[in-house]
Amino acid sequence: MRHPFRIADNVRTGTPLMLIKLSYKGYTGYGEASMPPRYGEDLNTAQLFLEKVDLNTFDCFPDLSPLLSYIDGIAPGNAAIKAALDIALHDLLGKFLKQPVHQLYHLPAASLVTAQTITIEAPEIMAQRVKEATAFRYLKVKLGTSHDRTLIEAIRRETDKPLYIDANQGWKDPEIAIRLIEWLSEQNCVFIEQPLPKNDYEGMYWLKERSPLPLIGDEGIQRFADLETASSYYHGINVKLMKSTGIKEAFEMLMEAKRLGLQTMIGCMSETSCAISAAAQLGSLADYIDLDGNLGVTNDPFTGFICKGDVIPVDETPGIGLKHVDWNRIVPFEAL
Repeated sequence: MRHPFRIADNVRTGTPLMLIKLSYKGYTGYGEASMPPRYGEDLNTAQLFLEKVDLNTFDCFPDLSPLLSYIDGIAPGNAAIKAALDIALHDLLGKFLKQPVHQLYHLPAASLVTAQTITIEAPEIMAQRVKEATAFRYLKVKLGTSHDRTLIEAIRRETDKPLYIDANQGWKDPEIAIRLIEWLSEQNCVFIEQPLPKNDYEGMYWLKERSPLPLIGDEGIQRFADLETASSYYHGINVKLMKSTGIKEAFEMLMEAKRLGLQTMIGCMSETSCAISAAAQLGSLADYIDLDGNLGVTNDPFTGFICKGDVIPVDETPGIGLKHVDWNRIVPFEAL
């Protein structure tokens, strides 16, 4: 990664990935599992899961539903490696049918305006990161420290751009959180993402009833089943392919969230252009876009939708939208 990625409870300088490819009748589909340690997956768990997968037993392609149901049922959890298989299968299907994935879901192509993420650093470093993000209309700022006001004040000396605030469960006391949110509502902030720990249901319910800004669930919203009670604690949800097991369930979550009147966001982990391009296929369903995970990567082996300023131009390229693959840019995990 170009810079250390520091949030409320951890910091990392890289992210383990598993990149896969599937072949069918002369076509190749690419997929990606991004596995930040906090979600409990790693290269070993991904490899063990893949050893249980046998797609050769299916003859139902191009209908992906039986394949994806089979993959999801192999073992609980393992959302990221399931997402890698889902992405690769969608890429394969789109190329086979000569259609972009968004067309498979009857969605339009869209020019998506993504935010740029500013992670936690000393105030002067965060201010410098803001200066470097001049092309972006929206900034996503990581908070969850004991000096959050100081960080925002440093940013506000540099810009008055709208801010997406992400506390990453870093605020523990709802009463302290509401006072900070009230102050942030006066600082041109758009929403607050995951202010309290994901299992603090009582605190989230209390906070949602009082917050002057929308609260967006991230760590607290993983898969479709979590939407059943989401509106009790959040005004919106952040859908990520690595949490939802891929494109199909992410699409279903976004559609259901809209039906429930929740605001929608498409986010990402630290990812290559493979997973970012896949998520962008669903961008027309999102109120907010946070798909900059590939922009902070130094060894992205894929070329997908090239961000023009802060705009991701989703086009009609078949599959998930990849234009080029360069395996030489991959650093084997054991070499790090």
